[in-house]
Amino acid sequence: MEWLEHRFYGITMLDWAVVLFITGTLTFVFDLLRRFIASRVKSVGTATGKISIISAADIIKRTRLLFLLLLAMYIALNYFDMPPKLDKMATRVIVIALILQIALWANYGIYLWRNIYIEARRESDAASATTVGILGFILRLLLWTLIILLILDNLGINITTLVAGLGVGGVAVALALQNILGDIFASLSIALDKPFMIGDFLVIDEHVGTVEYIGLKTTRLRSLSGEQIIFANNDLLKSRIRNYKRMYERRVVFAFGVIYQTSAEKLERIPVMVRDIIEAQQEVRFDRAHFQKYGDSSLDFEVVYYVKGPDYNLYMDIQQAINLALFRQFAVENIEFAYPTRTVFMANSTV
Repeated sequence: MEWLEHRFYGITMLDWAVVLFITGTLTFVFDLLRRFIASRVKSVGTATGKISIISAADIIKRTRLLFLLLLAMYIALNYFDMPPKLDKMATRVIVIALILQIALWANYGIYLWRNIYIEARRESDAASATTVGILGFILRLLLWTLIILLILDNLGINITTLVAGLGVGGVAVALALQNILGDIFASLSIALDKPFMIGDFLVIDEHVGTVEYIGLKTTRLRSLSGEQIIFANNDLLKSRIRNYKRMYERRVVFAFGVIYQTSAEKLERIPVMVRDIIEAQQEVRFDRAHFQKYGDSSLDFEVVYYVKGPDYNLYMDIQQAINLALFRQFAVENIEFAYPTRTVFMANSTV
C-alpha cells in the first residue's frame, strides 16, 4: 500500500481520497440546501404575490453545481496543512469561482429586472420600457467588464497597465467603429431624452409608420402599407421627426368656395352656418370661419377648428360629417358651391 503514501502537491493519496469523500458529501449537502432555500423562498413569494421574492428564488437556482463542488473541495482541503503552493492555487481558484458565480447571479438579476419592468410598463409607459431595455444591456456590459478585470487582477496581471493599453487601443477601435458607436450613443440618447417610444406614430421625411422596435443599432417602424422600415439610430436623430402620438389635439384648416352669383346676405350667413354645423359635432372646438378672398372663379371661405384628440379616424369622421351637413344646408339655402369656370364675353365689331 505504498502508493497511499505517495504525495501529490504535498498531500498523500490517502488524504486525497478523504478530500474527495468530503467534497462529494459537502457538494450533495450544498445542492440539497440550494434546492431547499430556493423552494422556500419561492413559496413565500407565491404566497405574498411579490415578484421580487419569486425572482430571488430563480436567482438562487442559478447557483452552479461546479461552484458548489469547488467550494466543497476548498473546505475539504482546509482540513489538512496544505503546502503554500497548493494553498495559493486553491485560494485563487475559489476566488475566481466566487467572482464568476456572483457575476452569474447579477447578470440574471439584471435580466429579470429588465424583463419584469418592460412587461409591467409596456402599455402604460413604453418610453421607460425602452430606456430600461437599453440600460439593461449597458449594465450587463459594465458588469462583465468589471468581472474580467477582477479575474485578471486575481491572476496576478497588472490591470493598471492593461487598462492604459486598452485606453489607447480603445481610441483606435472607436475610430474604426465610429458609425456603430454613433448608433449606440444615439440609442442611449433616445432612451434618456425620449423623443419617441414604442407605439408612437412617426413621420420621418417621406416615411410614415409606427415604432415597433428600438435597439442599440437600429429603430424599426411598421409602415401603413405593412412593410418594416429600418433606420440607423444616428441617422434617425439627424432627421426631422414628427411624432403624431404626442399630438393632444389636431388643428384642421379647410376651405371651400361659392359662386360669384351668391348674394351678400347669404355670404354673411355662411360663417354662422359653418359655426353651427361644427359646434354640433362631438369632440370639436370651433375657432373661426371667414370669407377669405376673391378667387379666380369662386368666393373663398376658410374655416379652422380643433379636434380634441390625435386619432386620425376621429378627425376624418368629423370632417365627413361637417362636409355632409354643409352640403345639405347649402342645398336648403340655395347656395351653390363653386367649381372652375371661365366666362367669355364676345362683342360684335363692325367693319
